[in-house]
Amino acid sequence: MCNNESCCPPAQIFQESICGNFNGALAAVEVWSAPAGSYFAGTFEIFNSASSTGTVTAGGTATPTIVLSAAQGNSDSQSVNQPTSFTITSAAGDSGKYCITLYKRVLA
Repeated sequence: MCNNESCCPPAQIFQESICGNFNGALAAVEVWSAPAGSYFAGTFEIFNSASSTGTVTAGGTATPTIVLSAAQGNSDSQSVNQPTSFTITSAAGDSGKYCITLYKRVLA
């Protein structure tokens, strides 16, 4: 076991990006999940197309809880700690994109 910094390398931080599209009615569809403790932080974004018929919402489990809402032609984003899930809800005729950026600490 290492008791000082001279023999222990520092933790490495890895960034992962996940993006996808949604189209049509989504009744609370989970688009991403991970076991608790997998990621120490993340940024979650939704982009609602200007041609959508209504507001798109998203939520998830994290600290604080993920709560997003984007009207037609707009986007919303939120940065959180300890994320474990992300769910999108949209109505028929809605379309857009979601992007997730996750941060993981890995000890060498």
